[in-house]
Amino acid sequence: MGKTKSYFLFLFIFLLNAGILHAQQMKLALLVYGGGGDWYANPTSLKNLAAFCNQQLHTRLNTQEAQVEVGSPDIFNYPFIHMTGHGRWALNDAEAQNLRKYLEAGGFLHIDDNYGMDPYVRPALKQVFPELELVELPFSHPVYHQKYNFSNGLPKIHEHDKKPPKGYGLIYKGRLVVFYSVETDLGDGWEDPDVHKDNAEKRMQALQMGANLVQYVFTGIAN
Repeated sequence: MGKTKSYFLFLFIFLLNAGILHAQQMKLALLVYGGGGDWYANPTSLKNLAAFCNQQLHTRLNTQEAQVEVGSPDIFNYPFIHMTGHGRWALNDAEAQNLRKYLEAGGFLHIDDNYGMDPYVRPALKQVFPELELVELPFSHPVYHQKYNFSNGLPKIHEHDKKPPKGYGLIYKGRLVVFYSVETDLGDGWEDPDVHKDNAEKRMQALQMGANLVQYVFTGIAN
């Protein structure tokens, strides 16, 4: 009961800070990080995901993304933070501590490997939660079964190394706090159609999986 109360208090604070309780719109946030990786790689993805969620989930998200630095106290204003890129991610101690506090308090981070991030994501997450291991989530996990059912796990949006898409998680005190998608490129599928020339089916799969993540954060954490 204590964990549930703590989470909903945190969500209330999120809503208050984001202005939802004053008829304003919450934003999905893009994580700004150091180390040399291109955190800005998919500039149209979050606006399209927000618009899709508004249409299909009846959310009231602002389609203009927020950008928040990993070490900033502003990180606590956003329940859902997305991270992407093609390369390096490095954290200093203060940034790792700030990210941990955010996730412990009820925040959620989706990391989408746009290609080349994996060697940096794993050690960075170890800085944040040294005691936790990334685990591959079973296809039965609720994140795959929100509004849309993905009975075989993540959809494959882009091909890189001819490996199957995988979804990993960090689970802290029974709650999924980080979802890490690899070998899929969900964010590329969220982008404007003319950016990557993905077909309509692939784009729809990517947007539906993204909507599942958003819905999970706001309604599915206790599942």
